[in-house]
Amino acid sequence: MLRPHPTDSDMDYERPNVETIKCVVVGDNAVGKTRLICARACNATLTQYQLLATHVPTVWAIDQYRVCQEVLERSRDVVDDVSVSLRLWDTFGDHHKDRRFAYGRSDVVVLCFSIANPNSLYHVKTMWYPEIKHFCPRAPVILVGCQLDLRYADLEAVNRARRPLARPIKSNEILAPERGREVAKELGVPYYETSVVAQFGIKDVFDNAIRAALISRRHLQFWKSHLRNVQRPLLQAPFLPPKPPPPIITVPPPPSSTEEHPARLLEDPHCADVILVLQERQKIFAHKIYLATSSSKFYDLFIMDGAPEEAEWPGRGPLSGRELLMRAASFDVCESSDTGDRANLRACTSDGTLRESQGARQGQLLSSWSRAFVSIQQELVEDPGTYAPRPMTVVHMDGSMLLGPFRAVLRYLYTGQLDEHEKELMHIAHIAEMLEVFDLRMMVANILNNEAFMNQEITKAFHVRRTNRVKECLAKGTFSDVVFKLDDGTISAHKPLLISSCDWMAAMFGGPFVESCTKEVLFPNTTRTCMRAVLEYLYTGRFCSRADLDAMELIVLANRLCLPHLVALTELYTVTMLMETALMGADTDGDVLVYLDMAQFHCAQQLTGWCLHHICTNYNSVCRKFPRDMKAKSAENQDYFEKQRWPPVWYLKEDDHYQRARKERDKEDYLYQRRQCKRKWLFWNLPSSPSSHSPPSGSSAVI
Repeated sequence: MLRPHPTDSDMDYERPNVETIKCVVVGDNAVGKTRLICARACNATLTQYQLLATHVPTVWAIDQYRVCQEVLERSRDVVDDVSVSLRLWDTFGDHHKDRRFAYGRSDVVVLCFSIANPNSLYHVKTMWYPEIKHFCPRAPVILVGCQLDLRYADLEAVNRARRPLARPIKSNEILAPERGREVAKELGVPYYETSVVAQFGIKDVFDNAIRAALISRRHLQFWKSHLRNVQRPLLQAPFLPPKPPPPIITVPPPPSSTEEHPARLLEDPHCADVILVLQERQKIFAHKIYLATSSSKFYDLFIMDGAPEEAEWPGRGPLSGRELLMRAASFDVCESSDTGDRANLRACTSDGTLRESQGARQGQLLSSWSRAFVSIQQELVEDPGTYAPRPMTVVHMDGSMLLGPFRAVLRYLYTGQLDEHEKELMHIAHIAEMLEVFDLRMMVANILNNEAFMNQEITKAFHVRRTNRVKECLAKGTFSDVVFKLDDGTISAHKPLLISSCDWMAAMFGGPFVESCTKEVLFPNTTRTCMRAVLEYLYTGRFCSRADLDAMELIVLANRLCLPHLVALTELYTVTMLMETALMGADTDGDVLVYLDMAQFHCAQQLTGWCLHHICTNYNSVCRKFPRDMKAKSAENQDYFEKQRWPPVWYLKEDDHYQRARKERDKEDYLYQRRQCKRKWLFWNLPSSPSSHSPPSGSSAVI
């Protein structure tokens, strides 16, 4: 009869210097037996999500060593200078199934339980260990706690990722390391912990299982000299869980677009300060700040209208507002350059004023400067919001401007957008030409050329340009219509911009409140720096940091004004500032403790989470530097620190136990080595023959 060619698996048994170890892995269902075997035999590395989303209840095939060359190669190892071939046997976790075939001729048994399942540890004593001793009483046993990563994982996220019918993991069910160590001590077996996710303890478990098997074999086969230096199972250093990453400060998108509120303000004009008259009968209420920051012509017009009674003309001395206007207009007519025109007009009329009594001469001069305007004057007009009379600027526009196209132009000046479905595009281009709004004229040309997609870039450039002009108006107080009285001074602002960017301000200035018709508004418990930061955010939609800015004061003010987006931006600014300060070598622990109390009080949730994380990950140093402050924290914070501190309490206890056990182990090894050396010395000093070591004459031997 022909005999099949022997495989590498068969040859391992025939090699005299290779010890073949049969290792049987047992334990309850779903404790991680098969994953542990695959991690050792196949070098399979899986993420926690992959481990939780799938389960492999089948037994890992015992013939993998015959069919898979990689598995066979990984089975070979060298432990304490002994070449071994480790053969892993997986078993069913069901208690009622027969496993006597797996136990046969086993050299070592790895008994597994899950640290997230107390019942599996209970079954170790009541079911598994008695079964092992029944079928293989002489085989050494290694107790292994699997799924170590669940001790520090986010159990809520873990339960969400688990299979729908899987048993949820509860935090009070997570076993401490001493629980498994107590059971191991009671059974008289070594104890180890593993995590397939963190790739921790896998080599420790199987290397020490090999050591236990080789020591047991050395007692039975004492003539094998190469087993003489095999150590007993080593101690396992505790696993330090990775430091949790700091929470990411997320900034949500702004509550609404930059075009929605200005367009609404144009339709329902609260706090309007200018009336545009078309064809002597159609009136449109508008706002100087929107028109002036979008159109240079409107800016020049309102600057002339808001100048004082007397101004200084170069080389001529003080002039009245009427004379200043006449000279400015005549000077403008004589100039031929458009760019020099606007610059000289602003320079010469920055201190003049327009009056209704100027009459026809004023209209002629104004028309010679710009064909879009007929006249400008101050009138007492009924406010459209409060119905109370108040002075407004009335501007009569050129008679060729129609209401529909002019409203489209105003919508562009407010929002920077032009509807491509507008019907009277040529009239819109005509008005844009008269007002020198060249971007709008370009948008009309793009629509007519079926290139409306190019208007998006024009809109972006419009917002950038107007943002810069608005910041300039805020810094100089130009066209302001309200003054905030603060703790350390006053600051000028613009009601239309506040109404369109803040619902709280819209309710105050647009509703039936006293502030809607007053020039000054009292704002206590606020500084000028903090209010300026809020105004810059409301005007530009951006966070502008300053060296003297108090972040917590800004968070308080942003909460008062119901601005969650600004709160998030301020939280991000605060965290960035603290991290940069720490990178420069400064101590920020004291600042974090202060920020924690204030952030919790003012509902800054993201800043609170970051401060809690910083304190927890630096718990020992913070407690050492600020013991009183830490003791003064609330009971909720104290509980959070105890649960989330890093390194965790269980690791500190395990590390302390490991250090003590290692000292005892070193002491035992030292005493054992001394005994071995003493035995060797006695052995080598024994007399080899009576004649060679006979005592000299005249002396007696003492036995």
